[in-house]
Amino acid sequence: MSIITISRQFGAGGKTLGKMISEKLGYSLVDNEIIQMVAEKAKVSSQWVESIEKEAGGKFLKFISGVVPKSLVDRVLDEKRGYIDEEIYVDSLHKIISRLADAGNVVIIGRGGQYVLKEREDTFHLLLIGEKEDRVKFMEEHYDLTSKQALQAVEMDDKRRINLYRKFGKKDYDHPDLYHIVLNMSKVDLETARDMVCRLVKP
Repeated sequence: MSIITISRQFGAGGKTLGKMISEKLGYSLVDNEIIQMVAEKAKVSSQWVESIEKEAGGKFLKFISGVVPKSLVDRVLDEKRGYIDEEIYVDSLHKIISRLADAGNVVIIGRGGQYVLKEREDTFHLLLIGEKEDRVKFMEEHYDLTSKQALQAVEMDDKRRINLYRKFGKKDYDHPDLYHIVLNMSKVDLETARDMVCRLVKP
């Protein structure tokens, strides 16, 4: 019973590789489902959780606490409606990712899994990187985007990724010391990468 976390530069094929690994190993794959899990735990909409992920570190929380009076927040956002800010978001991520790991046999895409589960000996952490032009091409080919759309998607999500890790107070998310294996997807095809990871997990 093992856990695999995949951190990746956008367009490096993390979701695609995660699906291929999970199918070969018979593991569950968890990606954007975590957004819904966090939303349910905080009793808010998934759109609210997505806004937390997209906003720059601190900006959203400052807006909520600085513009909206706390008394109004307390009155309007009662127990049934719920409430979420960056602190609650990060705390919820830790709890949900830990719970998924406890269940085992799961591939977790992104959202700081390499930090949340760094002490677990049954977890393998992967980092996928790639040249920007290759990541743009991957988005074109796999998501039916134009060159302009693919470039915009890569650049926007690269910024989102930086912002997300700010919420964890981390700047070293691409440092190889955090991972069991770093795959340069500009030099390795998906099938080879899948087989390498599966051999690592189940030698």
